[in-house]
Amino acid sequence: MALSHDLWHANQDLARACLDHPFVRGLADGTLPRARFAVYVGQDAFFLEAFARAYCIAAAKAPDPDGFRAFHALAQGALDELRLHDGYARAWAVDLRAVTPLAATRHYTDFLLATAWGHDAGVTAAAMSPCMRLYAYLGQALARAGVPDHAYADWIRTYSSAEFAALAGRLEELTDRYGAATPLVQTTYRYAMECELAFFAAAWEDSR
Repeated sequence: MALSHDLWHANQDLARACLDHPFVRGLADGTLPRARFAVYVGQDAFFLEAFARAYCIAAAKAPDPDGFRAFHALAQGALDELRLHDGYARAWAVDLRAVTPLAATRHYTDFLLATAWGHDAGVTAAAMSPCMRLYAYLGQALARAGVPDHAYADWIRTYSSAEFAALAGRLEELTDRYGAATPLVQTTYRYAMECELAFFAAAWEDSR
């Protein structure tokens, strides 16, 4: 099996914990309080900017032209996702210029950028893959019976889409191409999954 497949399946406990978290269950049935989603939108916008930067650092370190182009294309995908958050921000009255990162957000972005600066493209891809694969997994799980008609339908529609799944697959291809099944890659991947769970928990607990 491919490295990305093994890493994802080794961390199913954390994937299920995210799916079962009250924040995600609230997205599923539309009962998530508006204040909690507003916090999430601001934090996720802050995160996505760092995510795009990590892609660009990985591109600079890619050992071949194909990798350089692939990481830059994924960075563009993150910027496109950030523009989607601009729409959320207008709809939910969130000032993205005034976002103060929560501790969980800062821990996650600092980890990603430190990994990108300090390690090769394979380790960075392994650090970034959990976000993409997890969101595809969550979106598809929440849309299994069809996209519901409530305030969070656009979120579910975006992350359950074939287009988003394809982006996750491209990043996993880079993990497979440049990564190796080392303890560093395995612990890096799991830490990123732990950061994802902490990110949802922080948005749930902080309804400022």
